[in-house]
Amino acid sequence: MPNPTPIRQNDHGWVIETRTTAYALGMNSAGMLAHRYWGARLPRLEDYPPAPAPIEWASFNGAASIIPLEYPGYAGTDYTEPCLKVAFADHVRDVVLRFDRADIEGDMLTLTLKDAHYPLTVQLHYQAYVEYDLIARWATVINAGTAPIRLERVASAQWHVPFGGDYRLTHLSGKWYDEMHLRREPLLPGVKVIESRRITTSHQHSPFFAIDRGHADETSGEVWLGVLVWSGNWKLMAEVTEFASTRVSIGINDWDFDWTLNAGERFTTPYSLGTYSAAGYGNVSRALHNFIREMLLPHGRTPHKVLYNSWEATFFAVDEPSQTQLAELAAEMGVELFVMDDGWFRGRSLDNAGLGDWIPDAVKFPNGLNPLIARVNALGMDFGLWIEPEMVNPDSDLYRAHPDWAIHFPTRQHTQMRSQLILNLGREDVQDNLIAQIDWLLTHHNIAFIKWDMNRNVSEPGWAELGEQQRELWVRYVQGVYRVWGTLRERHPQVIWQSCSGGGGRADLGILRFADQVWISDNTEPTARLGIQEGYSMVFPASTMEAWVTDSGAPYVPLSFRFHVSMCGSLGIGGHLLRWTSEQRAEAADHIARYKAIREIVQFGDQYRLISAQANAFSAVQYMSKDKRAGVLFVFRTHLPTPAILPPILLQGLEPEALYAIEGFEHPRSGAAWMRAGLRIELHDYQSALRSIQRVGTNS
Repeated sequence: MPNPTPIRQNDHGWVIETRTTAYALGMNSAGMLAHRYWGARLPRLEDYPPAPAPIEWASFNGAASIIPLEYPGYAGTDYTEPCLKVAFADHVRDVVLRFDRADIEGDMLTLTLKDAHYPLTVQLHYQAYVEYDLIARWATVINAGTAPIRLERVASAQWHVPFGGDYRLTHLSGKWYDEMHLRREPLLPGVKVIESRRITTSHQHSPFFAIDRGHADETSGEVWLGVLVWSGNWKLMAEVTEFASTRVSIGINDWDFDWTLNAGERFTTPYSLGTYSAAGYGNVSRALHNFIREMLLPHGRTPHKVLYNSWEATFFAVDEPSQTQLAELAAEMGVELFVMDDGWFRGRSLDNAGLGDWIPDAVKFPNGLNPLIARVNALGMDFGLWIEPEMVNPDSDLYRAHPDWAIHFPTRQHTQMRSQLILNLGREDVQDNLIAQIDWLLTHHNIAFIKWDMNRNVSEPGWAELGEQQRELWVRYVQGVYRVWGTLRERHPQVIWQSCSGGGGRADLGILRFADQVWISDNTEPTARLGIQEGYSMVFPASTMEAWVTDSGAPYVPLSFRFHVSMCGSLGIGGHLLRWTSEQRAEAADHIARYKAIREIVQFGDQYRLISAQANAFSAVQYMSKDKRAGVLFVFRTHLPTPAILPPILLQGLEPEALYAIEGFEHPRSGAAWMRAGLRIELHDYQSALRSIQRVGTNS
């Protein structure tokens, strides 16, 4: 059992304990704040090792190459990657931190460090989330003097794993329409950098890492995992020193970053979460899933409704008759939420006009949106709407009135992507304008759901009014996004928000403090989605994953396969319903009813990646309720040359001694039998299966 107080101290320093893990740090004999331990919780406080003492090693190596410093600043002969780099007013460009004091309050530890000469204070914060086996870390930098201090790098944390080589790094990579590829590679001496410079977290990489000793899998092996709770530019540096000291620094990207800390001001980093397990990748993912659902999401315990989105049916050609016709078909199928996508606002016939003017188009909706919303509600569905507030078309009233609100360099031509520019949400007047426009929409219309899109990355990142401080744009922009989302959430707490950025361009824990869902990819082709969804599940729970059944893949992938793929998350439909036959709509209604029966298991249960879809054409994923009484198994086969012998499926998460009945199998068996001997499901190419799992008694 965990100790009543998660943070304890003795002569060696401090130990932060969760339900099964521990993190220890302390002062070594040279007065350095050093990392001591990160791994399984040990029985006694005295079991944790002391901070390593400095070792003399020639005149070419600083202590940080050998000693795992907890939060190193750039100083002296330390040539490893620092967490903090500053420049003082007299042009001194290093920081020499000395321990000042420690404060413990409940589950929070704060260590205060001060520069040896300058009035600079650094507070290192640690918070234990005991039941989730997670530790949060972040830093606050304070200018206690009168002269400005420039921050050139300020990481959230540096995570150390035990000394030794042969570690393997797992991370996510991809591109638009092809996100969330799991990448595993050995960590070699030097620095591996993964980052985003795009003003969002990006489709290309995710601020997430996992480290193992080279042989961990889903169910076994030590794994150390970390994420950054942030929605802007970020940087991850995985470093192996020449002395086999391995550490990962993570935080706001220092590329093109510069922050002026004036007298009395403080800068607080986003926080990083870390966890450890000796039971493989599945265990650390589930710990993070639980935390996101229960501690981050605004409506974490609210089941997400089955939605229909009209984009692929009408594109920009929306109007009241077309949307009403689609809504009537969707309601007949059992859809619970009807979402009207792009094209509804003033001047919007194509993608080259209208962004910025968030009022209904008078030609398409001469009576406004309320008659359509009333009809949707009368059909028994909630109404949702697509918006893209961070963007502006040059052909819009907003841009004509405020061309200076777009991010730009005054001497450069604007680079338009998708005929649009990015509004500078670092500006308070821009924030206020967007809050006012969207607040009006939500106040005067019965809107239950907002899909918030962002369809480009940054260019010409200038903010002329800030002068020499305009490199603060990268952070101030994200802070502005958070203020807009946060204010609207406070005013309209009942609304469910979805984060979309051309798919997974802003899938991160930072935005999930405001949004309940993420649109993880614009790619809805079901065989491709299997791999994208698997990669996404390394970090995020299924409840946050909006997944549509569309017409993509229809010539060769049956409707049942497409539904089963999307039922692995928060089910949505995006196909052109007017082109579906009555038989297809009836089949869809059956799948929707089936999903509603298993929805709480998928959205709130434990997920087990049984057979990888990224590595295999035959794959399986399982969800189990928290009480282990009910579950659901999804099995997929894409293309395999024939003849093919399909592998057994070994279930997970069952009570070994309990009896379980599996849909399609005549006799119940013990949980141990289903998990160790497994089961076989025969499928042909592009076939799938859904099997319910039900506990039926004990094995007596």
